[in-house]
Amino acid sequence: MLTVLVDYDSGNLHSAEKAFQRMAAEIGGGDILVTSRPEDVARADRIVLPGDGAFPSCRRALGEYGGLFEAIEEAVTNKARPFMGICVGMQMMATWGREYTDTRGFDWVPGEVVKIAPADPGLKIPHMGWNDLVIDHSHPILAGIETGDHAYFVHSYHFRVADPAHRLAHVDYAGDITAIIGRGTMVGTQFHPEKSQSSGLRIIANFLQWKP
Repeated sequence: MLTVLVDYDSGNLHSAEKAFQRMAAEIGGGDILVTSRPEDVARADRIVLPGDGAFPSCRRALGEYGGLFEAIEEAVTNKARPFMGICVGMQMMATWGREYTDTRGFDWVPGEVVKIAPADPGLKIPHMGWNDLVIDHSHPILAGIETGDHAYFVHSYHFRVADPAHRLAHVDYAGDITAIIGRGTMVGTQFHPEKSQSSGLRIIANFLQWKP
């Protein structure tokens, strides 16, 4: 089994690669490959799309790699290969991103990415650091994860889903912040599972074993 981590110069892949390699070795989860080649994506059994930075720049960068997004979309939407988006990689699954300028997302999970507006003015933006997950819906990637488990966040915008059924978990930051989304063979985490210690590693292992 091959899991591809997509490299499009919009994220630090080192820690993600190490975390996926570690869990793949522990559970017999196959090979992990970091690549920007569409042909590698096309042969992948699972696809992971990370992302750090602003929604528009990440979306633009992905589109500038000739044929890369098309290969991802073909694998995920037509061949139903399991997909995980991380941070901005998760946000781009939305219909729209509202950061700086309105930018079309993949429209895989209906909704929009909007700026966090905490009711408490004392809470700083970006939302950065550890927060407790609140599980909204059960899902195979949440096996062994419970409400109260910690995850590590760094973001100023959040995913507002159109259908609450697509929100698997949230956190409280003077209001609900979507933490995990899921639809069909696709999942996404707003937090960084590779930096979330035992909870994040468990989610990575669950994804590598997930058979939608």
